[in-house]
Amino acid sequence: MTTKRGLITDSFKVVKKARRGGKREKRRDSPPPEEEAKIKTVREEELQKLRQFDLDWRFGPCTGISRLQRWERAKLHGLNPPEEIRYLLLQTHTDAEYNQSLWSEHPL
Repeated sequence: MTTKRGLITDSFKVVKKARRGGKREKRRDSPPPEEEAKIKTVREEELQKLRQFDLDWRFGPCTGISRLQRWERAKLHGLNPPEEIRYLLLQTHTDAEYNQSLWSEHPL
């Protein structure tokens, strides 16, 4: 006859801890993820467009020069960069986050 072996945890008594204060209601401090995804600031959308411009190699390399310089160089070479990008860069020419390319923080 073989005896059935149990788990090692079967030899210990199960103890459930009592909750303090009973049941708690869930707090709703932040909006649900769906609403968060919908709320996108204009600045975030503009920066996303500029990042896409940085990643588009049709307009030439972007390391070592500003976004506006890259746009002007692409225009000079007849690569037809988007006018929307130029307009955006001219409107925000004092903000370094807008002017510098995605790769500006990385050394050459």
